[in-house]
Amino acid sequence: MNFFKIKTSWSNAEFIVLKISIATAFILVGGYFHHFFHHYLIPVLFLFVITAVWTVYLWIKKMKSSK
Repeated sequence: MNFFKIKTSWSNAEFIVLKISIATAFILVGGYFHHFFHHYLIPVLFLFVITAVWTVYLWIKKMKSSK
């Protein structure tokens, strides 16, 4: 049985717990390694902007194709 081949469907409400968990982990890591990440603020911010724009593009594309 291959774990990665199992397909599931999640509702938006079910993703809330996952998102809160991930956000909490990032807050903890950011608080613990504050001085380390301070030196990489610009590249991380750049990566965030790129991935945020990419996610919004994919979301809009998916919404248009579902009509």
